[in-house]
Amino acid sequence: MLILQKSVNRGEQSMKYIGAHVSSSGGVENAPLNASAIGAKAFALFTKNQRQWFSAPLSESSIQAFKRNCSELGFSSEQILPHDSYLINLGHPTEEGLEKSRESFLEEMRRCEQLGLTMLNFHPGSSLKEISTEECLSRIAESINIALDKTRGVCAVIENTAGQGSNVGNKFEEIAFIISRVEDKGRVGVCIDTCHAMAAGYDLKGEEGVSTMLSQFDKVVGLQYLKAMHLNDSKKGAGSHVDRHENIGLGEIGLEAFKALMQDKRLDNIPMILETPDESKWAEEINVLYSFCN
Repeated sequence: MLILQKSVNRGEQSMKYIGAHVSSSGGVENAPLNASAIGAKAFALFTKNQRQWFSAPLSESSIQAFKRNCSELGFSSEQILPHDSYLINLGHPTEEGLEKSRESFLEEMRRCEQLGLTMLNFHPGSSLKEISTEECLSRIAESINIALDKTRGVCAVIENTAGQGSNVGNKFEEIAFIISRVEDKGRVGVCIDTCHAMAAGYDLKGEEGVSTMLSQFDKVVGLQYLKAMHLNDSKKGAGSHVDRHENIGLGEIGLEAFKALMQDKRLDNIPMILETPDESKWAEEINVLYSFCN
């Protein structure tokens, strides 16, 4: 597998990679173009329709155009965070649902391989209130192991959840449980979504809130597993378990928390992705966030 050229040597240079989840409409090769147009230095994308289980294979011309556009615009593999289909539930309580999710997830991992990408971000799953949380978490870990065994070079990046309904993975302890059961620890990681963390009860308000949350994550999971962040303000307060994104500085988290995140050197060299609801503000939000880095 050809991995996209890495542009940063972590030992020589540190910087923030800020971007957004951009459209890949018309072909994955358009995603880096859309990211560059808003001044992003990182981006997320769907490599296929996120509301379908399976899609037509990527064409060779599309794969090569994607790699060429990334190279020309300065996006390396460590700056790109593809996201899998919303339909996938790696902890599904039924064998039929679990098998279909695992097949679709494997397809997503293989698409990342083809594109030279090194991460795949995904929501861990849901018990649907039919099995215990522990059984659901165990199924997720087993699902990850199956996919990693059949692919190479791509890290499975678990996204924390808001804890809505029967979704698991809102507590750092649950994410740690999954990781503890993944056989290849070098190919599993975490993406912290700030809105989800707030909704799950990790109060991110201000510099102190950010520091406390990161310390808790480090203690329970380990910062070495932090591969990416989703930067979203939250319409609801801490512990609401309601996943409602808001634009930066307009929600319950507030601007000071995002300033603290930008100034924390432990968060250098990972993609930090906006998923805020007003896409017309992404370029402005990226500029504001970069202004906090100085």
